[in-house]
Amino acid sequence: MRTVEELDDRLSTPRPALVDDLRDIGDIMVLGASGKLGPSLVRLAVRAIEQAGTGARVTAVSRFSTPGSADAMRATGADVIAADITDDDQLAALPDAPNIVFLVGAKFGSAGNEAATWQTNAYLPGRVAQRFASSRISALSTGNVYPLVPVGGGGATEATAPEPVGEYAMSCLGRERVLEAAARTHGTPTATIRLNYAVEMRYGVLMDIARTIAAGEPVDLTTGYANVVWQGYANEVTLRALRHAAAPPFVLNLTGPETVSVRHVAEELAAALDKPVTFSGTEAPTALLSNASRCHGLFGYPDVTLSELIEATAAWVRAGLPTHDKPTKFQQRDGRF
Repeated sequence: MRTVEELDDRLSTPRPALVDDLRDIGDIMVLGASGKLGPSLVRLAVRAIEQAGTGARVTAVSRFSTPGSADAMRATGADVIAADITDDDQLAALPDAPNIVFLVGAKFGSAGNEAATWQTNAYLPGRVAQRFASSRISALSTGNVYPLVPVGGGGATEATAPEPVGEYAMSCLGRERVLEAAARTHGTPTATIRLNYAVEMRYGVLMDIARTIAAGEPVDLTTGYANVVWQGYANEVTLRALRHAAAPPFVLNLTGPETVSVRHVAEELAAALDKPVTFSGTEAPTALLSNASRCHGLFGYPDVTLSELIEATAAWVRAGLPTHDKPTKFQQRDGRF
C-alpha cells in the first residue's frame, strides 16, 4: 500500500467468504456512495460479484457533487445514479433493489447544526425504510450510541444499553430506533452496524495521531484508548451482514479486536517516523470502546493487523501521500463534533 492505487486495490480486494455470501444475494444499491467508505465498498461489492459470476448489479447513489466522482465510480463497474435522496421525489424515483446498503450520515459540523443532523440521521432513514420496505437493509451506525465505559472492561457489547453522549450520538440512536420501528412494522430485514473507528492510510485515528506527531504537537492522552479497524474489513462485514438482516434488526459491533493504547500507538508511530513525541493530559479511566467478539465470531478477524496499520500509516506520512484531511475527533468526550 505504497500508492493511492495500491491502497484502493487492497481496500477492494474481496476475500473468498465475501464472494460466497454475495453469490446468490442479488443486486445491491448503495445509498451515500461517495462518502469516505462508499467508493471502496462499492468497488469491493462489484469485484466480489464479478468473482461470483452471478451477473448481479451494484448501483451507487449519491449527489456526486465533487467533479469527476461519478465517472470514477462508474469506472469501478457500478451503475451510477446522481440523486439527492433527501428530496422525496428523487428518493421515490430510485429503482427497486433487493439489497440496500445505507451509508448516509452527518457527524462533523453537527455542533451548532443539530436540527439538520437529526434530519439526516433520524428522519431520512425512516423515509428510506419506507421506500425500501421490501428490501434487505444494512445500515451503518456508530459505537457512539454507547456510554463511555471503563477501559479495562473489554468494551460495550451489543447487550450494553445505549447511553449516547451529545446530540450527534443521540441522533444516531434515533436512526437505529426509526429503522427498528420500520423493521417491526413492515418486516423489513435490517442489520444495524455499530462501527468505530474505521482506518486506512488517508484518514482515521492512526492518521490523526501520526499527523500530530509530524507537526511537532503533543498527543492528548485524555482519551487514552480507542478501537480501530481496517476499512476493508469494515466494508466486507457491512456487505456480509445483509445475509444476517432480520426483523427486529440484527445489531452488530464492528471494530478491531484490540483496546488500543493511544500512548503506545503514538510511541510506535514516532519511532517509525523518526520523530520525537510529547504528550499532554493523562489517561481518563473511561473511553468509547466496543467489544466486537460477536463480529469476529461470525466473520473472522480483520486481514490487516494493528501493527501493519501503524507501519503503513507511518510510511504514508513519510512519503507525503494525500490524505482526506478529515480528523476523526476521537478525543472528544462531550459528544460535540
